[in-house]
Amino acid sequence: MTTRSTRISLAVWSALVIAFLWIPLVIIALYAFNSSNIQGWPITSWTLHWFRVTWHDSDARDALWLSIRAALLASGAAIVLGTMAAAAVVRFRFFGRETVSFLLVLPLALPGIITGMALNSFMFSFAKLSPSLWTIVIGHATFCVVVVYNNVVARLRRSSASLIEASQDLGADGWQTFRFVVWPVLSTALVAGGLLAFALSFDEVIVTTFTAGLQETLPIFILDNIRQGQQLPVINVVAFFVIVITVIPVALAQRVMRDTGVTRRGAAQVTEGVEAAEIPAV
Repeated sequence: MTTRSTRISLAVWSALVIAFLWIPLVIIALYAFNSSNIQGWPITSWTLHWFRVTWHDSDARDALWLSIRAALLASGAAIVLGTMAAAAVVRFRFFGRETVSFLLVLPLALPGIITGMALNSFMFSFAKLSPSLWTIVIGHATFCVVVVYNNVVARLRRSSASLIEASQDLGADGWQTFRFVVWPVLSTALVAGGLLAFALSFDEVIVTTFTAGLQETLPIFILDNIRQGQQLPVINVVAFFVIVITVIPVALAQRVMRDTGVTRRGAAQVTEGVEAAEIPAV
């Protein structure tokens, strides 16, 4: 049993780690409200002026819209592909199954610059594609699929395949089995994986640099302006919004992932759904 001093020590260390991670983010967020166009600390005067300037900056708005579209499309592709791959790996036994799982996870472990170089060579030199929204989506999907795959695999391994077999034994067709058995089990894992994939895609820089051509997503817009030393107050506001837009899906995903599978309430919902569908017993 932990002593009081141990609990206090762990709490202090947790607070220090959180401070180490969040103090720089809080500072850069506060700079968005700095009335001066020169960064200095402490901030002497506060304003919302740079938010209005940023809103009327067409380049910043276009970059934001491109990032949102790319993240939504990459997340959608990741949900479909990651779910199918997870179902195949967990529910079926075949030669090379562990190799398939390894190859699916590997892109997330590789350095982004290697993935970016490989995608650039494949899409623009081999496949002869032109840079577009879709080349960005393809690049982002390579690592977003892994996030969804890991979430769905973990959920499937905690659930029992006998639920599907029982539904089929009771005469349920494929749609009824999906609606009342599979979906209640996987829904939170899919939502959490999709939210995390969106957050990863939204602030991706390295892979985007190799797949976007002359297009600018929001992170690339920030990087280019910092490199050129331009519009620093606007960049602070954009960074503030990137932090907010990234934190929201991650926080929602963490909340959703608290569900560990089929709880008593979930089981009751499945039973009620089956009864409501009036599935005939065999």
